[in-house]
Amino acid sequence: MIYLDCAATSLQKPAQVSRAMLRAIHTMASPGRGGHPASMRAAETAFQCRSEIADLFHVGEPERVIFTINATHGLNIAICNMVSPGDRVVVSGYEHNSVMRALHLRGANIDVAASPLFDKEAAIHIFRRKLPGAKAAVVCHVSNVFGYILPVDEIAKLCEAEGVPLLIDASQSAGCLPIDFAALRADFVAMPGHTGLLGPQGTGVLLCRNVPRPVFAGGTGSESMDIEMPQYLPDRLEAGTHNIPGIAGLLEGVRWVKKKTEPSILAHERTLLYDLADRLRGVDGVEMFLSPDKEVQTGVLSFRVRGMDCETLASRLAEKQVAVRAGYHCAPIAHRTAGTIEGGTVRVSISPFNTQADIASAAERIKISMKKA
Repeated sequence: MIYLDCAATSLQKPAQVSRAMLRAIHTMASPGRGGHPASMRAAETAFQCRSEIADLFHVGEPERVIFTINATHGLNIAICNMVSPGDRVVVSGYEHNSVMRALHLRGANIDVAASPLFDKEAAIHIFRRKLPGAKAAVVCHVSNVFGYILPVDEIAKLCEAEGVPLLIDASQSAGCLPIDFAALRADFVAMPGHTGLLGPQGTGVLLCRNVPRPVFAGGTGSESMDIEMPQYLPDRLEAGTHNIPGIAGLLEGVRWVKKKTEPSILAHERTLLYDLADRLRGVDGVEMFLSPDKEVQTGVLSFRVRGMDCETLASRLAEKQVAVRAGYHCAPIAHRTAGTIEGGTVRVSISPFNTQADIASAAERIKISMKKA
């Protein structure tokens, strides 16, 4: 199978990831739940993973790296801390439902700063206009639908100037774009472990600038005599048993990314993406949503075919052993902003493990699938 759905979940991972998970299952217990070797090995693995993540994203103290079960979990923690019912919250026009639904559930007054696809200056302009008086802002670093890199550095500066707390959704940027948490001065950055960081499903990370209040409570292995959750991170936000096999796998995924480097990963994915675009360019009926400026595009390409339902094309490709995603990609607001709300798009998302042979073969299978009666 040619797997081109890394924006949803990385299927191809470094071999070390599964080996580390298996080793953890057989040799590690729970951190903070004993002084025996199995518990201590788990504690050391969790600390190493926090430390590697803190180093990768320039987080001053490893304890500000919080383990979550996915990006959605982290986004909800952040939103519950930042937003009260009725608060006006400015969001980009490209947010995922993990943001939009969480804000709706919280009772936020959602103010969409919509701007044209791949137009960074327009995005900066609309945020500059809408941020004054807002209670919070939420911005995805990269659109999961179009691979559009939003100008988060500039938006972060605008938020700081206006005193507006900022949450960044790094679900599609962590692992392929540099993220400097200290320089951004965002209040929170949330990300999954299972996409660009190449860890297993069931893992995620929330970077915290300050000490938030917990949104759920339970045992932490610390301060057990106190009915309140501990006042310090990470314990304050990590109630319950850790996913140590997942954290062990995530540690190896992060180490692989650090060794490979984000610029190298991004360059590889962009090269393959634009190769695919070149192979589809000029094919009758194909409309691609691609920036001519590679600096605002990651390894994600959305396209559609005139007269063909996106789900039908994706289904035909699956029959030909090409894995893509079709529809709205849990981000209808992005489709409304870009003008693709009628039927959505077919999305190709490339991983560090895809090859030029994958792209050449996938392009031919797309062309064949379009012709099928």
